[in-house]
Amino acid sequence: MIFPNGRHAGPPRAGEPTGIALWRQVADGLERAIAAGTYGVGTKLPGEKDIASLFGVNRHTVRRALAELSERGLVRAMRGSGTFVEAQRIAYPIRPRTRFSEIIGTSGREAGGRLIAKATEPAQAEIAHRLAVRTGSTVVRLELLRQADRVPVCVATTWLSAARFPDAARVYAAKRSITSVLAHFGVADYRRASTRVIGTLAEAGDAMRLALAPGSPILLVDSVDVDLRGQPLLVTRARFAAERVEFVVES
Repeated sequence: MIFPNGRHAGPPRAGEPTGIALWRQVADGLERAIAAGTYGVGTKLPGEKDIASLFGVNRHTVRRALAELSERGLVRAMRGSGTFVEAQRIAYPIRPRTRFSEIIGTSGREAGGRLIAKATEPAQAEIAHRLAVRTGSTVVRLELLRQADRVPVCVATTWLSAARFPDAARVYAAKRSITSVLAHFGVADYRRASTRVIGTLAEAGDAMRLALAPGSPILLVDSVDVDLRGQPLLVTRARFAAERVEFVVES
């Protein structure tokens, strides 16, 4: 069978092994088409009706096939817009020097960041302990959306001491970089003191910002960054789209 641009896509053919579920045959056929370059990164796939007609299956089968491709990290469904071919997962190192912009730039993509909410609030016990401030001390909370080539990669909540970084939200809104925020307040360098990674499912708000289906798998990353004297600077709780990154732990 041939896709609209005339290239062979590799959907199920007569004589292929029986016993393979139809949805998997459709998924494998679409994967072959993507691998062959029929659909490049960022390209929108045909609609469910067209794929169903192309493969001679019903739309339910197509939906299951697309869900499988999403689990494989090959496509991304955007509500109301369609299904798009996804870039390969970004190798995201976890190491003493962990900088989002640098990591994304090294992967050949353009890093982006946006402040989506801010607050000044009393520090809860857990955050206060990790920032080495008193419970109830005033902290700045930043809600950030981070992107690679305009594709959302993670949503992050970052807390900083308001006494040390009183205008952090304004600085981030202007510079769109945590490293630049710290530099603005005289922190020339910093390092990762601890990282904890947990697999979980996306809540509705995070799923919407990450352009994921609610309940999609995400990687929850809790971390603390410190200055070169070991003084805590910021606590971050980042939620990464699991289909878009793979963590590489470096010693």
